Amino acid sequence: MGSKKDEWLALYAADIRNKFGEEPDGEFLRKVTEALGPAIYNRDACKVSASSDSELQTVKTNFLQKKLGLADGPELMAAIQQVMAAYGKSERNKYRAVIYYMLARHFGLESIYN
Repeated sequence: MGSKKDEWLALYAADIRNKFGEEPDGEFLRKVTEALGPAIYNRDACKVSASSDSELQTVKTNFLQKKLGLADGPELMAAIQQVMAAYGKSERNKYRAVIYYMLARHFGLESIYN
C-alpha cells in the first residue's frame, strides 16, 4: 500500500502527462512535492487559482523570485500565464506542485532542488 504522498505524486504525474503532454521526471516531481511540505495535504494550499491575481502574484514572488532566484520582469508572469493556459481553463484543480514543476522546467532551474 502506497503512502498519501505517493497518491498525490501519481495524480500530479497524470496531470503532467494529460495536460502538458510530456512524461514527468518522477525524481524531480518528488523533490518539488516534498519541498512544498504539508501544503500538499491542505485542500486550498495544494492548488492555485488561475483567476486570482493575488495567488498568481504569490507564485511569482514566493516561488519564481525567492525559491528560484529569478529577477522580476514581465517574463515571470508570462511564464505563469503560459503554464496556466496549458493546464486548461476548464481544469479547476491546478495543483501547486505541478505548476512549480512546470515553471522550474520552463526556466531550466531543476538544479535548485538538488
